Amino acid sequence: MYFKFTFCPIILLLWASLSFAQNVNVVTHGAASIAKTDDNFVCVTLDWWPAEKCDYNQCPWGKAGILNLDLRYGALINAIKAFNPLRIKVGGSLQDNVVYKVGEVSSCPNFMKREDGLFGFSQGCLSMERWDQLNRFFNHTGVKLTFGLNALFGRNESQTEKGLWIGDWQPQNTRDFMQYTISKGYKVDSYEFGNQLSGSGMGAKVDAKQYGKDVIVLKNLVKELYAHPETQPKVLGPGGFYEEKWFNTFLEVSGQGIVDGLTHHIYNLGPGDDPNMMNKILDPSYLNQVSQTYKGVSDVVNKFRPQLGAWVSESGGALNGGSKDVSRTFADGFWYLDQMGMASTYDQKVFCRQALIGGNYGLLNATTFVPNPDYYGALLWHRLMGSTVLAVTKESDPDLRVYAHCAKKKPGVSLIFINLSKDRSFNITLSNAKPGDAGKPNYEFVGKQNREEYHLRALTGDIKDDIVCLNDVPLVQTDSEDIPAMDPKLVDASTPISIAAQSIAYVTIRDFEAPACV
Repeated sequence: MYFKFTFCPIILLLWASLSFAQNVNVVTHGAASIAKTDDNFVCVTLDWWPAEKCDYNQCPWGKAGILNLDLRYGALINAIKAFNPLRIKVGGSLQDNVVYKVGEVSSCPNFMKREDGLFGFSQGCLSMERWDQLNRFFNHTGVKLTFGLNALFGRNESQTEKGLWIGDWQPQNTRDFMQYTISKGYKVDSYEFGNQLSGSGMGAKVDAKQYGKDVIVLKNLVKELYAHPETQPKVLGPGGFYEEKWFNTFLEVSGQGIVDGLTHHIYNLGPGDDPNMMNKILDPSYLNQVSQTYKGVSDVVNKFRPQLGAWVSESGGALNGGSKDVSRTFADGFWYLDQMGMASTYDQKVFCRQALIGGNYGLLNATTFVPNPDYYGALLWHRLMGSTVLAVTKESDPDLRVYAHCAKKKPGVSLIFINLSKDRSFNITLSNAKPGDAGKPNYEFVGKQNREEYHLRALTGDIKDDIVCLNDVPLVQTDSEDIPAMDPKLVDASTPISIAAQSIAYVTIRDFEAPACV
C-alpha cells in the first residue's frame, strides 16, 4: 500500500482518450438555494463490533471496534485532523447492548459470542477509563461528537412477539454516564437514542408510542443535567430505517421541541455478498430509487419541524460490513458521493458514513490505517462543498450525475461531476439560470478566472482498484503518515469541463454569478 508513484500509469491516459466524448450543457441555478446542510455535513461512525464479528465467511473488523481501537497511530490521528473538524458518531448495532461502568454498574463484561444475544453477542461494557481515553483522543483530533445511547436499558424482550422489546426505558445508567461526562468537561455535540429500533427493527424493535414517551424522558434528563443551553447536547432519533407510520407516530407522541434532529439509516445496496453489487453502483436508475426515502423523511421533517432537520446518521451502502470486493475500491465512490449529493438536495443536514474504520466499508484500512479511495472523496467534499445547495438541470443523460453548492470558501460555486459511463467522457459547458426569469433562456457562463479542478480516477483505469489518483497523481500517505496535499489543477475558463469515463471531478468556479452564494 505504500508504493510511491509519481504519476498514474500512461495506460490510464490512453484509456481516457479512447472514450467517446459527448457534449452536455449543465445549468446551475444560482439565484436561490434549494436546501441547506450542516457545515459539518460529512460524518463518519465508530462502531462497537468486536473482532469476532463475522459475515459471509470473513471477519473484517479486527481491532477496529471502539473498545479495541489503538488510538495512538499517527495515520489515524492525521486522517481525522485533516478534516478540521470531523463529525464522528459513536454507535452501531451493539450500542443497545452496552452498559456504562459508572454509578451502580460495577461489573464490566466484554462482548462474547452468544447465540441468543442481540446480534449474536452478550452484553458489553464501556468503562470510564476507556471513555477517558476516547475523549482525550477526540479532543486531540478536534472531533465533533455524536454519541449513540443504549435505548434498551431496563426493557425486556416480549414473550409473545419476537424482537419486540417492551417496558419503559430506565435512564439511571445514562444519567450516571452523563454526570461523569459533565464532571470531566467532555464535549458531546449530540446524543442519539438507540440504533435501528424503528419500524420492523434490526435485531430489536420498540413500539413507536413507547419510543416517543422514552425520548421525552431523555430530553428532560439532558435539560436537567446540562443547565446551560449553549452547552446542552442535542437529542437525535430514532436512528433507524424509515417507515412512515412509525416515524409519524413517534413524533406525534413526543411532540415538537423534543427531538432536535430526525435521524435515519440508508443501506440501499443490499447485502454485502450480492454478486450484482457493481452493477447496482453503476446503474443510475437503481441509485435514484432511494430518493423516495429522502423525500419521505423530508416530508416528515416539514410536518414536525425538528430544529436540526433530518440526518442520515448511518450509511454504509452494503449491509453486514460492506462488500469485500467493492466497498474498499474506487468504484464505491460512485455510490457514496452520489448519495451525499442526492441527500443534500433533499435537505438532509448530515451524512454519516459507516465507518471511519472497520468492516469492508471503512474509509481507512482496518489494519494499516491507509485511506481507501472514499476517504479522499469525502475529504474533498468537506473542503470544497459549502452548506448552501443549488439546483442543477442538464440534458437528460443519466450516466452523468451533477450536484452544485456554494463554495465552502467564498466566493464562487463548487460542483461535483460523477461519470458512471464506461466508454463515454463528457465535455461540459455551463449555463447560468437568469434570476427571476424562469421563462427566459439561460445564458452560457463564460468565466474570466481559471477554474479549480480536482479529477479523481482509479490508478490503473480499473474502478476495482483501491488506489485513487488526483489529477493523475496517486494519493498515498507521506513517509510521516500525513495525508498528501490535494491541490487543484487550474484550467482555462474558456474551455469545456472534461469528465473522463468512470471518473469523478470536483470543480470550483470563483467568478460564477450566484446571488445565493453572496
